[in-house]
Amino acid sequence: MNVIVLMKQTFDTEERIRLVDGQIAEDGVKWIINPYDEYAVEEAVRLKEQQGASVTVVSVGNEDVAQALRTALAMGADEAVLIDGTDLHDERAIAKALSAYLAKTPFDVLMAGNFSIDNGAGQVAIRVAHQLGLPHVAAITKLAIDGGKATCVREVDGDVQTVEVQLPALFTAQQGLNEPRYPSLPGIMKAKKKPLTNVTLRDLGLSADDVAPRVARIDLSLPPKRQAGQRLSGDVEAQAEQLADIILQATGQAGAR
Repeated sequence: MNVIVLMKQTFDTEERIRLVDGQIAEDGVKWIINPYDEYAVEEAVRLKEQQGASVTVVSVGNEDVAQALRTALAMGADEAVLIDGTDLHDERAIAKALSAYLAKTPFDVLMAGNFSIDNGAGQVAIRVAHQLGLPHVAAITKLAIDGGKATCVREVDGDVQTVEVQLPALFTAQQGLNEPRYPSLPGIMKAKKKPLTNVTLRDLGLSADDVAPRVARIDLSLPPKRQAGQRLSGDVEAQAEQLADIILQATGQAGAR
């Protein structure tokens, strides 16, 4: 069984976001595997341990993404692929590149995170499934593979749903699917010797027009600073009067009482 994990490198969740000239400053930033993708990597490695699967992690980005791929290799993945995404600027283009690679690569299970913590769009994996004509199940919290069939549990509007699909299929991982392992020292040492293949858009037969962006970022800004809180004084009745006045002023209905 061949398992491929679509993985993204994102800012560490502890990093403070800084804007310089309308762009997110990346100098000195610590990078990690997108946390939801980490659940996908862990599930793939468990399939390897339980069923002898072969696990490949695939990412789109610049050469810096290699460090996240090496982390996935240290967790137990067998090989990694880095698609040059220097000139890819929206989810459509990234999905196009991934689909072009996957169309030439045999697999049974395709894993990804439910969404990335930076953009939060949740588009890439679903676009890939659509372009390849694959069945897909989003936000899974349990996965069982039996031959050519997969049974999984997913979250849906505060409830859970059990879904059965035929393989090959795509699954996006939600928190609760597993507890990702920390790379061990032997795993880190082995990861240095595992294959990491670099792939260009030309290798995939894609032109600049094929991956031209359809979306442009117009502006990027931090949310406004929160104003200081206001303490109400007096007894309960007086505080209620003050609160009512504040609400009316905020809604433009001052003097309505």
